[in-house]
Amino acid sequence: MAIDFNLERWETVKKNVRDWWDGKLGRPLIHMTIGGRSPGRAEPKPSRNIDKKIFYNLSVTPEEIIDRLDYNLSCYEYLGDSFPSFRPNFGPCVLSLFMGARPDPKEDGNVWFHPDKDREIQDIHLSFNPDNEWLRRIKDICRVAIDRWGGLVQVGIPELAGNLDALSTFRPGEKLLMDLVDFPEEVKRLTWEAHAAWFQAFDEINSVLKPVNPGYSAWMGFSDTPYYVLQCDFCYMIGTKMFDEFVKPELKASCEKLCRTFYHMDGVGQLPHLDSLLEIKKLGAVQWIPGAGNGGKPLTECWPEVYRKIIKAGKRTEFIGDWRNFDRFIDKIGGGAENFIIGVPADDRREAEAFLKRHGAM
Repeated sequence: MAIDFNLERWETVKKNVRDWWDGKLGRPLIHMTIGGRSPGRAEPKPSRNIDKKIFYNLSVTPEEIIDRLDYNLSCYEYLGDSFPSFRPNFGPCVLSLFMGARPDPKEDGNVWFHPDKDREIQDIHLSFNPDNEWLRRIKDICRVAIDRWGGLVQVGIPELAGNLDALSTFRPGEKLLMDLVDFPEEVKRLTWEAHAAWFQAFDEINSVLKPVNPGYSAWMGFSDTPYYVLQCDFCYMIGTKMFDEFVKPELKASCEKLCRTFYHMDGVGQLPHLDSLLEIKKLGAVQWIPGAGNGGKPLTECWPEVYRKIIKAGKRTEFIGDWRNFDRFIDKIGGGAENFIIGVPADDRREAEAFLKRHGAM
């Protein structure tokens, strides 16, 4: 039994997503799936959990990976605005791979990246290598996915990560923090070198996916025009002045090159940068992840004023948590449900369908 989706439904999804980004949908964008569907065929190898180790294991062919994923995606029903999707998950900050870093995948599923050698910042030069072996692996997997699914499944690109995050691979630990003070011009030079490499990687991978792929996606979100989730986890460790000097200009330039963008604001250490982020006109949305320091509260009860501020600035955002709490959460922040994207699995069909009907998504 094939994946429970079709190309006609894609047209509806794309229209709804377009309207949501443009503020015309009038309701939240709801990506909801229900598992338990039978694929109607024998379960293939490798294991059901396609994790980072599988992607780095060259003995597992792209065809085997995509066949396994086809089986997995066939186990779901796609409700509301949801759709089948996948992205090659080679870990965070794969941009550093394409600039010469070495991957170190672990048995627990994590992967770390290391420079080929320790260099002083003046001796580091970052450039995109289109012949990188891991880029070839990613493109091969994407090519097989496009050939297998013919645009039925949205294929996203890996987590490229932010440019200072990529730079911190080559200047790890406290070194890059000290460089901001001691060698600010060198940091800026490398930031823009990484910026150029980022867009070369983005275009190179998308050259395999277009024009068959329905659109553009990262680990969350979707757009039928060039889109990505931007981030700078490194800025958790710096103040607002340094953020405005070293991070914001590159973020602004990336937002202007892409048609639609989310910013992944991860952790309370990034809250001081929110006002500055919201000043970026072309930034479309902010994903708020409180992380450590939320006192064990559910995400929906953490800093409601953050969501109010994001919405007041005319940006979209994401609801993270139990979808059953969404209506109560919206009451708490004073409305604005139409500004949210919700991406969650459901385990109770009646509750799920009632929720979708209540919000006009069914």
